[in-house]
Amino acid sequence: MTSRVAAAIDAAHAEGRGAFVGYLPLGFPDLETSIEAAVALAESGADVLELGPPYSDPVMDGVVIQEATQVALAAGFRLRDTFTAVRAIAARVDIPILVMTYWNPVLQYGVDRFADDLAAAGGAGLITPDITPDAAPDWLAASERTGLDRVFLAAPMSTDERLRMIVEASTGFVYTVSTMGITGERTELDAAARTLVGRLRELGAVHACVGIGISTPDQVAGVVDYADGAIVGTALVRALRDGGVAGLADTARALAAGTARARV
Repeated sequence: MTSRVAAAIDAAHAEGRGAFVGYLPLGFPDLETSIEAAVALAESGADVLELGPPYSDPVMDGVVIQEATQVALAAGFRLRDTFTAVRAIAARVDIPILVMTYWNPVLQYGVDRFADDLAAAGGAGLITPDITPDAAPDWLAASERTGLDRVFLAAPMSTDERLRMIVEASTGFVYTVSTMGITGERTELDAAARTLVGRLRELGAVHACVGIGISTPDQVAGVVDYADGAIVGTALVRALRDGGVAGLADTARALAAGTARARV
């Protein structure tokens, strides 16, 4: 089965640019606005949407995203609202929608049930930051059955053996962590990301996108010089918080412009 996410990245490459993967938390500042924000992000140049259902213990997220998820949870967001939102967004945009979720909510919901409901809503797959392929046989089976993409994270400290396992299990792309630590903006991206992408390529990764710490068009341009795409979260969430959907759209357009400087 063809990966919708890989196809979107390939389409960006065919246009002479890297892919722009944009993250937003679902339910922030409320469910309806988060749907409008995701649509605006897609219409403002994102190639792939990464949507995060809020979680009570977001160990990987920086302050801006943590605060947004707390607002969403306080407003009454429930995990089932994920599928309502994905269905509404998928009806209005034609780019793939990945759900970025910690593993515990999927387990609580039921792995097969989650996969079925996500596929039925029009979602493209899952980014799972806190589980490795060897610990996720149920998800590997469910994703094969439903045709959903599975995006695992690769970190600079990982051994070649672990990276090989991640490359072989991932579809769509490998989420390449630019720095160790939590998400958020950084003034200087870690050179480790470039090295890690090279290692992943040597191990057979077809698509590697870099996330964590990317917040400006120049940083996007720097990343797509060596990677297949750039993943931006905190800068988009801050734009939505401070400027509403219109502010988010302006920021997304500026970030998308950074992808055009890619060497293909």
